Amino acid sequence: MQAAHYAKHLAGLAARREPFAVATVTRTEGSTLAKPGFKILISGQGEIVAGTLGGGCPEGPIVESALEAIRRDEPRVLRIHLVDTEASVAGTVRATDPNEIWVQTNCGGTLEVYVEPMLPTHRLIIVGQGGRDDVEAALVRLAKMLGFETVVIDPNATLPEPPHELIADTVVDGARLALSPHDYVVVLTKGERDVAVLEAVARAPVKFVGLLASRHRLKQDSDELLRRGVAPEFLRSLHAPIGLDIGAKTPEELAVAICADLIATKYGRPEPPPPGG
Repeated sequence: MQAAHYAKHLAGLAARREPFAVATVTRTEGSTLAKPGFKILISGQGEIVAGTLGGGCPEGPIVESALEAIRRDEPRVLRIHLVDTEASVAGTVRATDPNEIWVQTNCGGTLEVYVEPMLPTHRLIIVGQGGRDDVEAALVRLAKMLGFETVVIDPNATLPEPPHELIADTVVDGARLALSPHDYVVVLTKGERDVAVLEAVARAPVKFVGLLASRHRLKQDSDELLRRGVAPEFLRSLHAPIGLDIGAKTPEELAVAICADLIATKYGRPEPPPPGG
C-alpha cells in the first residue's frame, strides 16, 4: 500500500472520530500470498477501508477479530493457518486459543497478524453558564491531565487554562460536535439552561451525561424533561448529582469527584444512582 493512500484513509477515519483497527502481517511461514508488512485498515463497521493481505480468504476472520479488538480496546496477535478443508475443520474443533484461526484455503502456509485497535480520544464536553466558574476551571485542568480531549461550550468562559476547543455559544449542537460513545458531557449551567442542554443530548449516543445540581433542582429538571418527552431511561442513566461521594467541598475537590465519576464509567465500574436517589 502506498504511504499517501494509507495516510489519507487513516487520517480520514481519525478526523471523523471513528474507531478502526490496523491489521499488519508481521511474519509468514510456508506458502502465502501475504508478505510481512502487508496491512489493512478496518472500520468500526467491519469494512476494509484500504489495503490488502494478498487475498480474500483470511480477511473475513481477521475482520471479526479486529472488531472484537475494537470492542475490548485490546490489541491481538493472530496466528492464521491457511489449510485444506479437513485440516481447517479439525483445527477449528480442537482450537482453545481464540487467536489461533484456521482458514480453508489451498495455500498451506501460516500468517502472523498484529491487530491494533485505534479508538478516538475520550472527549469531555463541559457546558458552562458563562463568567467565572471555579469548578469548570478545575475540571478543564484536571481532565486534560487525565488524557481527555476537553471541549467547553460557554458563552462567556473565564478560564485560566484553555480547553482544547472553546465554543462560545449557549446551544449544544449535537450534529456539529458529532457526539459519539467516546464522549462525556458535564452540565454546569446552574439551573438556567439545564433542561435545554439535557434535552439536546438526551438522544445522543454519548457515554456519560452528568449534571451538577441540588436534588431539589434535579427533581424540577427531571419533571420538565419528562413533560418534554425525554425518555425515562435517559433520566435513569443521568449522573446527578454528578460526582462520586467523596465528601468534596472545594471546587478542586468537586472536580476530582466528577473526574472519578468519569473514570468509573470509562472502566465500567459502578452504575450511576437514579435521579434524586
